[in-house]
Amino acid sequence: MSKDDRPRPGDTIKPRKPAKVQFTAMMLQLEAFVVLFAGFALYGLRNDPGYERGPFVIESTAAMWSVVGVLFVVLWVLSRMMGTAVGYVAATAVQVPVLAMGLLLPMMFVVGAVFVVMWVVSLSLGGRIDRERAAYDAEHPETAPNV
Repeated sequence: MSKDDRPRPGDTIKPRKPAKVQFTAMMLQLEAFVVLFAGFALYGLRNDPGYERGPFVIESTAAMWSVVGVLFVVLWVLSRMMGTAVGYVAATAVQVPVLAMGLLLPMMFVVGAVFVVMWVVSLSLGGRIDRERAAYDAEHPETAPNV
């Protein structure tokens, strides 16, 4: 950044979107697509006699796609609710059904566990980045965004 690119006192600086909101929303959107792809795997493996099924089997294709579709939509809607306390609590709770997809497709236990770890990391790391940004903005008010 050159000296001429720096904001001057009185310049309007666009506020940044919080890192915690960005990280958590992205994680939920990625999870939504993983659930969708798990649905494709379930659909493709439903008639394979050599496939080791999970403890629960959904015989009806419509029921299977309903479960996958509802979970996909819930994850996507929750990704848009990040930044609210209700959104964070609901998104944390929805990690359980994502893990429970392992009952239908056993590999989802592993994938779901990885996403749970990434969810916790995105919550903590996003909050940490936001706190550090706020501390920096307090020390450097000339470059702080105008709210």
